[in-house]
Amino acid sequence: MYAQSIQPVLVGVIVELVPLQQDHSSGLLSAAADGALWNLKATVIPGPDTIDGYMANALAGRQAGTVMPYAIVKRSTGLICGSTRFWKIDRADRKLEIGHSWLSSSVQRSGVNTEAKYLLLTHAFEVMGCVRVQFTTDELNHASRAAILRIGTSRKGSFAMSGSCRTDGSAIPSGSASSIPSGLT
Repeated sequence: MYAQSIQPVLVGVIVELVPLQQDHSSGLLSAAADGALWNLKATVIPGPDTIDGYMANALAGRQAGTVMPYAIVKRSTGLICGSTRFWKIDRADRKLEIGHSWLSSSVQRSGVNTEAKYLLLTHAFEVMGCVRVQFTTDELNHASRAAILRIGTSRKGSFAMSGSCRTDGSAIPSGSASSIPSGLT
């Protein structure tokens, strides 16, 4: 499977997914300020008091080879408008999850999420050689669940995980025999 140390920029028409770097902290905070997203209870979005830990966790995961974190940059403005990542990367079994995704309020339902997920799915299946891609979202995160369903996913079931309910499923690109499920936004 895909080399652990490579994390390319993923380029679409609307967005670029840029490998997350420490100097993206202020851009992420600005993006999260659009809607005061750090106040949401059903997801983890960095705020002024949590940005350092958020960045450390993401970058440590990349160093360990289990996470590929991205800043989502809107191409028309060049500004960061959110973040997403591949995580729980399992190279031996050729599977991973897409999650920890969030977007500024002003770009939600604008096509940014759809294109970002398309870029991630294409990269996972066509470049990384994954045979399974999973999205996971908190059962209480209704906006995330709706956004994931809008990109053509289907719910596969629920299970308890670390004391909170999560929606779980496996993803195959559209047109395949299986369906695509849900992710942490």
